Amino acid sequence: MALYRITLRLSRNPDAGFPDGDDRFGYVMVAPLDSDGMLDASNWSEQWRDCTVTRFTDDRAERREGRLRHKGERWYFDYDVNDDSDDEPVYKLGDHRLRHGDYVTIHEADGDDLTYVVSEQQLLPGQ
Repeated sequence: MALYRITLRLSRNPDAGFPDGDDRFGYVMVAPLDSDGMLDASNWSEQWRDCTVTRFTDDRAERREGRLRHKGERWYFDYDVNDDSDDEPVYKLGDHRLRHGDYVTIHEADGDDLTYVVSEQQLLPGQ
């Protein structure tokens, strides 16, 4: 399986104050996807060191870099391996396709559940 760069941007979240979404907020992750655009857990276990995530906002000071982690059926973003409190679980990420236009829900470190849309999916060079 190949590694892809997947960009998630904040989608419509009217109850959270984003009725039209906001492209300034999101995530860029590198992950192995199968031919259907689903995360490949077995390939992740072979390439986990290359599976990264970057959280971006309109405030560069809030930018965070970490890793895409997998444990059991659970996928999450981990920004500090020594601190579980900063982990951001992604709701049923393993059950979602990650193709342009698909949606995922992320449980933010501050407690909010926000919906993101896959705005880009790109095969990494050399894959």
